[in-house]
Amino acid sequence: MNPTWAFRKLTVLPSWLSSLASSSGFPPSSPLFILDSEQLCRLLSICGREGYFKVGSSIHGSLIKNPLFSNLDNPIHHRYNLAVWNSLLFLYSKCGYLSDASKLFDKMPVRDAVSWNTIISAVFRKGLFDVGFDHFKTLYGSFGVHRFDRGTITTILSVCEGLEFSNVHKMMHSLVFKHGYERETTVANALMTAYFGSGRFCSGRQVFIETDNRNVVTWTAMISGLAQNQYYEESLKVFVKMLKGSVSPNSLTYLSSIQACSGLQALKEGCQIHGLVLKLGMHLDLHIESALTDMYSKCGSMPQAWQIFESAQVLDEVSMTVILAGFAQNGCQEEAVEVFVRMVKEGIEIDPNMVSAILAVFGAETSLAFGKQIQSLITKKGFCSNPFVSNGLINMYSKCGELEESIKVFEGMHQKNPVSWNSMIAAFARHGNASKALQLYEEMKQQGIKPTDITFLSLLHACSHVGLVSKGMVFLESMEKEYAISPRKEHHACIVDMLGRAGLLNEAKSYIEGLPVKPDVQLWQALLGACSIHGNSDMGKYAATQLSVAAPDSPVPYVLMANIYSSKGRWIERAETIKRMKKLGVGKDTGTSWIELEKQVHSFVVDDRMHPQTD
Repeated sequence: MNPTWAFRKLTVLPSWLSSLASSSGFPPSSPLFILDSEQLCRLLSICGREGYFKVGSSIHGSLIKNPLFSNLDNPIHHRYNLAVWNSLLFLYSKCGYLSDASKLFDKMPVRDAVSWNTIISAVFRKGLFDVGFDHFKTLYGSFGVHRFDRGTITTILSVCEGLEFSNVHKMMHSLVFKHGYERETTVANALMTAYFGSGRFCSGRQVFIETDNRNVVTWTAMISGLAQNQYYEESLKVFVKMLKGSVSPNSLTYLSSIQACSGLQALKEGCQIHGLVLKLGMHLDLHIESALTDMYSKCGSMPQAWQIFESAQVLDEVSMTVILAGFAQNGCQEEAVEVFVRMVKEGIEIDPNMVSAILAVFGAETSLAFGKQIQSLITKKGFCSNPFVSNGLINMYSKCGELEESIKVFEGMHQKNPVSWNSMIAAFARHGNASKALQLYEEMKQQGIKPTDITFLSLLHACSHVGLVSKGMVFLESMEKEYAISPRKEHHACIVDMLGRAGLLNEAKSYIEGLPVKPDVQLWQALLGACSIHGNSDMGKYAATQLSVAAPDSPVPYVLMANIYSSKGRWIERAETIKRMKKLGVGKDTGTSWIELEKQVHSFVVDDRMHPQTD
């Protein structure tokens, strides 16, 4: 027996509901339309997904008046009405009426796994985790009366995201094995997503390895999860392996692979994936366009990034923020300012992320007056309480030489995150005020804020500029042993710079040679810079040779060695160095100076007589 339901037509029906009413077999002039249970469930589901709550609730009101539905004492009707009850529960949950959904759930004469999964998902998504777990305990402890299914597991895993739910993920994983769901692909996909989302990439990788029937979601979860946890190289290897298999990537797969290329700054691979995206017609996807813009920006290819941005049919806040951040990362201050001003003039809604991106371009060569105009815009837009915007202001004023303004912004912040503390510590370090930087670091720890790798980078920078070698080495040891932070190449370069500035050139050389990784450009350049400061030609020649191998197109080793020879009065060797640089075709970057006059920044190069205000 499949009951049918007659409903009086509403005055105004959405187009999809009118079509459904017409297909019920009644003439358009009829005041009624008839739906069977399947059609009714589909109707209520659409109302829930599309937010037509008034339509859905009016249907519920009509059902209550129907004895076939409202007679809760007749068990014959329960089985036929269960799907309708579940659809109503979905309607109230999806539209955000959790209290009504809970009342409906309590009144249901009979429930199945779908009923429990719907209410568990609803309370979890409202942040009522205790209530959600109470429901799950009731379901799990009902000894077969209400058996949970794979949907229950995937529901809980999908809403319990983050490191704080690691125990929940473990518990769900154990239930997967206990109840024989380990070969279910949907369950494996949910487990992988949960593990990667909480940073437990080893567990996520193991689930992927143990999954036999991998679909596009499985592969995408693996590629995306590895990229999110900065395992970019492995992420790309998995992507290539997927391309060689029988499962075709979707737009999300390509998006994740492009993000991996961004992390690796792998321009060649990024261009190849761009070609595939163009071939498949996915390049018009807004998320992929933004990811490609970001990838080219990170790889230093701003012309390509700008071309994608300019050709985009639709632009959103993300794409605009990405292009601004790209200009900032590549030192394109004028272009970034020009784009931002154009956005403001064209009436594009400016959000905090865009403001943070434009603030990142400011430095010694950027107008402080324009920076203050940005701050006025921040006040007008009501972004002053946004910590990311405030962090950008701290950096902007610091780079423009206004340390006191940075301090004012920092002290006026009601909500300080780790980036705020790092920005202020970096500001003190940038201005050579090591004592204030170290003092602020102690205050940061007292506030219960854990230092990050950026914190230690700023501290090492501060120690380097004032010769606090012993203190700097203590920080290096502390970040590894106390906070389990592995030093990056930037930290190692800071240590070399610190030792070198203090005149400990042999110790700096030994530090480089003792590292477990192959020394890169930054390390040899730091050592060579120290040799230039102290006029050590022997050690400088060694560092310059290593730097030339690491960066054969860089003029730095030749220029610094020429400076060292000049300081020693060894003019013949200086001339030979310059001659060798020219013979190899290595160009020396032109030095530029800036000055701000009447709220405008003017740039000059050596012996520049072309400026209109030149005397």
